[in-house]
Amino acid sequence: MSKHNDPKLIPELICSDFSTSLYFYTETLGFSVKYDRPEEGFAMLEFQGAMLMIDEIRVEEGKRSWITAPLEKPYGRGINLQIEVSDINHLYERLKAKDIPLFMDIEDKEYNCDGAVLVSRQFIVQDPDGYLLRFFEEL
Repeated sequence: MSKHNDPKLIPELICSDFSTSLYFYTETLGFSVKYDRPEEGFAMLEFQGAMLMIDEIRVEEGKRSWITAPLEKPYGRGINLQIEVSDINHLYERLKAKDIPLFMDIEDKEYNCDGAVLVSRQFIVQDPDGYLLRFFEEL
């Protein structure tokens, strides 16, 4: 359900273990829970204005399912979710202090955007199910 000030696109990520994913997003990355339904293995999460949902796989007879094919880890192959943050260095140091492996280490990257050159500092981390999360800050 959307509220007027929510983003127009909020990805819902299927997860294999709700507790593990919730811990990763909240305790490791610093997302907050906007609302949840733990009995269903579901949470709406927010981080500095970015939102996503996590939903544990629960295939039951007679219940609806969003599963279109057999799932294999890593989930979300072919996409990465870009999330803008206000202090990329702080988040990077937080993950390094927790010994969280990065898929791609921090870098400054130039992008040509409609004739202008934008510089982003970014890194990529995988969540417990393998989704790629690309955190960035415009410099």
